[in-house]
Amino acid sequence: MRQDVHVSDRHGPYLRSGQVAERAGVNPQTLRYYERRGLIAEPVRSPGGHRAYPPETVTLLTVIKAAQRLGFTLQEVAELIDPGRRGHPTPDLRARAQAKIAEVEAKIADLTTVHAALTAVVAAGCDSLTGCNCPDCPLPSPSGEPAR
Repeated sequence: MRQDVHVSDRHGPYLRSGQVAERAGVNPQTLRYYERRGLIAEPVRSPGGHRAYPPETVTLLTVIKAAQRLGFTLQEVAELIDPGRRGHPTPDLRARAQAKIAEVEAKIADLTTVHAALTAVVAAGCDSLTGCNCPDCPLPSPSGEPAR
């Protein structure tokens, strides 16, 4: 395994892309993508030209991945990480989390409706979207009315 890049500051030695990616559980392409999106700072270069990331980049990547698991988009994560970047304040994490909860609840309601409809189709024994002849078919007939 390679040693830490020989670039350092008051926080200690910097890490190469592969080291950061491995420690954060992402692939190196993700690092470059997050750089382009402005989620992580462009790294300095080692004397040999290698990307050299400060160790706290691993923590930041862990935070980004955790926020994604909570359902936040990368755009939302960017706004939460650096609220002043766009020149106007953004809601804090708590407000964003409350809004995300409402989104999740709406999705759950939609999925519950879909689940109930699919369960009815299976229970009725439907075998065709357009020509089901089962007696309790919950699907609309070609005329647009349920086939009951």
